[in-house]
This record gives sequence, C-alpha cells and structure tokens, in this order.
Amino acid sequence: MNLDKKFQDLFLKVSSRAALSSYYLVGKKDKIAADKAAVDTMRSELNHIDMQGEIVIGEGELDEAPMLYIGEKLGTMNGPKLDIAVDPLDGTNFAANNLPGALSVISVAEKSNLFNAPETYMNKLSTNIKDPNVTDLDFSIKKNIHNLADFKNKSPENLTACLLNRPRHLKLIDELKELKVNIKLIEDGDVAGALLVTDNKYNVDIFLGIGGGPEGVLAASALDAYNCNFQGRFLFDTPQDKSRAKKMGIKDLDKKYNIDEIVSGDSIFCATGVTSGDLVSGIEILDDEFISETLITHKSQGLKKTIKLKQKI
Repeated sequence: MNLDKKFQDLFLKVSSRAALSSYYLVGKKDKIAADKAAVDTMRSELNHIDMQGEIVIGEGELDEAPMLYIGEKLGTMNGPKLDIAVDPLDGTNFAANNLPGALSVISVAEKSNLFNAPETYMNKLSTNIKDPNVTDLDFSIKKNIHNLADFKNKSPENLTACLLNRPRHLKLIDELKELKVNIKLIEDGDVAGALLVTDNKYNVDIFLGIGGGPEGVLAASALDAYNCNFQGRFLFDTPQDKSRAKKMGIKDLDKKYNIDEIVSGDSIFCATGVTSGDLVSGIEILDDEFISETLITHKSQGLKKTIKLKQKI
C-alpha cells in the first residue's frame, strides 16, 4: 500500500516549520536551544496531522538534547498507522555557529516499514550504483574504489569520496590518499553527506565511514527513491547499547543491512535547509513571510525534487 499524495505537503510543512524555528537561533552558539526549537515545532506540527504516528527513529540520546523519543505517539490518532524517523536539526553545530549545511529532516513510511533502531553509531556506505557486486561494506577500501572506478570507467584519481572529518577516519583517509582518490571532508550532517551521491552535480561517487545510525536510516529513505545503494552496520560498543538493541528486537548485532531492510515499501522524505549547504538553501525571512527550500522524495510517486516554498510566518 502506498502513502497518500496529500502527505507530501503535510510533511513538507513539518520540516519547513521546524527549520524556521531553528533559524531564529542560528549563530547564537547554543546548539541545544536550536535543536529544542526544531523538536518542539516538529512535535506540534505532527500532532495536527490525521494519522496514528509513532517515532521509530528519534534523536537526542547521544547529544543530550531534547527528544522526539522512540515510541512517542504523534498525530490525531485518526488515519493510517505511520512510522516516523526524525532528525529535527541535523548539523546542530552548523546552526549554532552559523555554518552551511544545517537541515531539518523527517522520513515517514507505513507501519513496520522503517527500521526501528536505538541511537547509536553506524558504519555506512552509499553510492549511486545498484549492482551489489561493485561496492560492499565487507570489501576493503581498495576493492571498493577499484570496483567503482572500473564500473564508471574512471581512474581512482577521478573519483571523489565523502566522509566525516573525524579522528576515527584517519586510517580510512590515509588509504584513500594512497589510492589518489579525491576526498571531500564534512564536519557534521551526514544525512546530507550520504545524499551527495544522488546527482552528478555534487561530484561525489561514494559516501563512507562511521556516523549516526538514525541519520543512516533517514538517508536510506531518500536514497531508496533515487534507486541508489546504501548499506549500514550498527556499532553496539557498550553493554548499554547492546541491551537497548536486544530490547528493540535486534538479534544479530553484527548484521549488515541493505537498503531494502532499512526502508521497505513506500516512504516520504523531507530535508529543509536551515542554513544553506550543498543540498538546499537555508531559510530566508521577508517581513511576515519566509522562504524555505526542501529536498522531498516520495518513492511511489517517483518524486525527487527541490521545492522552494513561501509561507506566512
């Protein structure tokens, strides 16, 4: 069963209003307040929608920020049962420091169609190549790069890899340098990073490395609409992480998940810019109106576009 087309506008409004709330705190050096503003607005907007919604991917535990928590029920409780994944402010540091790339992100699917996971880290990989023999989390970096180069009829030095700029990636960066691959390092916001493989204009061939698990699920929802490849493996390092995972029904803690295991069936994804970045432009305020730009996908409708919207504040 597919999601009704009417939900496109409803969830676009949710992410754009949440982005606006965060925008007022851009550059104020308070990432918790910026995140809370987005959370509060997102919760309020979701509760106006005729649905029986439940948060399956929430946020807040790792950043000690206000949560839209896993298991929270949202909506009027009239309408379809929906799974909801959120990152009300992806790139909290970007917003706090007035840097490019802060987003407000939401993904929605029918009940039991979005992976339900605790907030932990994930090793992930995305490309725009669907062929399962080209790239794989279980391949070495060298094999992934050479396979990708061969498939695209390029040399490795003409490929670009995107990953988070983190100390944990130093070895990975060194390996990419040895292969002469171009490297695009991002400081935060790995939902956007994973989506840079969707269009040649971004000049990114592969996204890889360890980032947030919730962000991985959100990115997978959009990548699915683009018919791209995504794989993720959750990293449950502490006894607390492992306990939470088992309580949520995850039996194989080392399992590698393909995109169709993370998001199944139809889904709608919205990512609205708070500050301008690679994917979308940030909020612009004009008197009593604001302009937002949102990347929206709706798999069953074949929708993959950026929408610029003017609304009353």
